[in-house]
Amino acid sequence: MAIAEFSWNLARNRFAFPRAGVKGSKLSDEVLIGNARWFIIFRWVVIAILLVFQIFAVIASDALTEIGITHQQGWPLAITMVLCISNIFYIYALDFRPQTEFNSPSINIWTQIIVDLLCLSVVVHYIGSIGTPAPFFYVLHIALSCIFFSTMESLVVAGLVCVMYGIVLLIENPLLFLAPQSVLIDSDSGAPMATHLKINILLWMLTLDVLFMVVWYVVSRLAIVVRTHERQLVDAYEHISRAQVEKDRYAVLMTHQLKAPLDAIRSKIGLIKGDYCGETSPEIKEVLEKIDNRASGMAGLILDVLKLERLKAAARDPNNLERVNIDAVIRKCIDKLKPIAHSRQIAINGSAEHFAVAGIPYQLEILFENIISNAIIYSYDGASVEIASAIDWQDSSAVVSIADHGIGISDKDLPHIFDEYFYAPRAALHNRKSSGIGLSIVKTVAENNKLHIKVDSEPNRGTTFHIIFSGLTSEPNSGKSYDRPERRVIQRDGACEPT
Repeated sequence: MAIAEFSWNLARNRFAFPRAGVKGSKLSDEVLIGNARWFIIFRWVVIAILLVFQIFAVIASDALTEIGITHQQGWPLAITMVLCISNIFYIYALDFRPQTEFNSPSINIWTQIIVDLLCLSVVVHYIGSIGTPAPFFYVLHIALSCIFFSTMESLVVAGLVCVMYGIVLLIENPLLFLAPQSVLIDSDSGAPMATHLKINILLWMLTLDVLFMVVWYVVSRLAIVVRTHERQLVDAYEHISRAQVEKDRYAVLMTHQLKAPLDAIRSKIGLIKGDYCGETSPEIKEVLEKIDNRASGMAGLILDVLKLERLKAAARDPNNLERVNIDAVIRKCIDKLKPIAHSRQIAINGSAEHFAVAGIPYQLEILFENIISNAIIYSYDGASVEIASAIDWQDSSAVVSIADHGIGISDKDLPHIFDEYFYAPRAALHNRKSSGIGLSIVKTVAENNKLHIKVDSEPNRGTTFHIIFSGLTSEPNSGKSYDRPERRVIQRDGACEPT
């Protein structure tokens, strides 16, 4: 048995591609919020590392001293507490406070960077600003600032890094200030030693400052290139979206142009078949019947194209959701399709519990009508269509399953059943009037109503569609049977089956 899952839970208008986070040379607030959250997660990792360092410093302080790391009791814990409190503050500002002029995503990230640089400077001071690789962690903030901010703003961050590192060196090496006085104390040996140490420290600071600026230049150039490509991709996507809209509009215009003459042709055929234009021979009537059947199929295709375009237009202009009783929608669809089912001796059996969801009423009716209609069309004569539901009130979700006992879908065709104008060879042989749009309409309705669909099928055994709803809006009620007394519904392997 082949199983495929399809989900179209869109959080945004599918024709409104976000500007890839690009606003000129800066990132949009939406992307900055995502980056701020990533920064917060990364900081929790750093906090965990500091806690591990604190534990290791207590256990093996002598080993740290041997490699040049001077551990003073308390500073790792103090830095950890500052970072924890800062992280809580950042989360509170992002999630629980409205965005204002003084509480924007940009200010949030600026605050994070400045606080982190101050904490990192303290860590560099205690671990060692010259004898350990700790100063190279400044590079991370320079790179992140190039990603998060514009070129000039990232240059400011790079400048802050240089200043902070210089301050750390000055605090650790007061001889940079006191060297002249040392010459008065011991002019023979003190002056050359102090001068040599001063030169070494200044050279080390200059070297790292040059490294910081080189990193800023390289990463900022790369960020500009990436943002330029993002902008080009956005423009290309918008061009494709406009072309898609124009194609849909042209399809609607074309179908409207075809609809009027086609209706006229069918009306004339009806007049001829009814002998209103004179008596016709059985041979001519047989030919006219074939013409009328083809014209009827074309009329169905035109109606499906118009219906699909209306649904796409609904996606571009979101509708207000309403409370929809799914049980009532299913019963309405079954009443409409019963004559077709009875003409082929196909029974529609099932029951559904009463529940309601937020959706677009006429669209959900189209979805169930198309799926149940397909179940009838592709079932064998004398078979049955089974409808069942399963509800999880704790999770506020429900599954409606529609199963047929028909030709089924092959493994290779199943992933493509929602593609526009897709014809499975076996389905085309079974139903020559198919437009290939019915399940595309179902897909568009699922997109508009944020539904999830699971399909399992086996050739010559049948197909089951599981429509999964979330966010139920009503409480449990008694089930309602369509053709016979209510049947118990069980859950098996994520799908509901009638028993």
